[in-house]
Amino acid sequence: MIALLQRVDRAAVHVDSQLVGAIGRGLLVFLGVKTSDSLQEARRLAQRVAQYRCFPSEDGSKPMDRSLLDLGLSALVVSQFTLCAQTNKGRRPSFDPAAPPEQAEPLYEAFMQALVDLGLEQVEGGRFGAMMKVSLINDGPVTFWLET
Repeated sequence: MIALLQRVDRAAVHVDSQLVGAIGRGLLVFLGVKTSDSLQEARRLAQRVAQYRCFPSEDGSKPMDRSLLDLGLSALVVSQFTLCAQTNKGRRPSFDPAAPPEQAEPLYEAFMQALVDLGLEQVEGGRFGAMMKVSLINDGPVTFWLET
């Protein structure tokens, strides 16, 4: 399972011109689910994301000292199977490592629920399998790749 984290001042997802999820300050999480992933990995990755120290301390002395949980911030989680692409050769990605929708969607939902269970007050999502328009105001920019 892959989580691409982007620290944002705000982010939103639209499907067919309708807003389906939006947050203020927090993390935009693009989530890729692989065929080898399980519920345990979804929960473990959610814990890492919730506790990942990628925000500055309150006094600004440490640029990467606080987490979503520390600061009471939000997460917007967008499914993105393209993160699982094999890109090491050729000019066209292979999506063989990506989990099929019937496996990926429950793990995507479990990941978001785990964030809520860990104490995040606002967890928003895109629409699984839909063509989405994602907008964000990047803070930094600060981007991290986490993988189980």
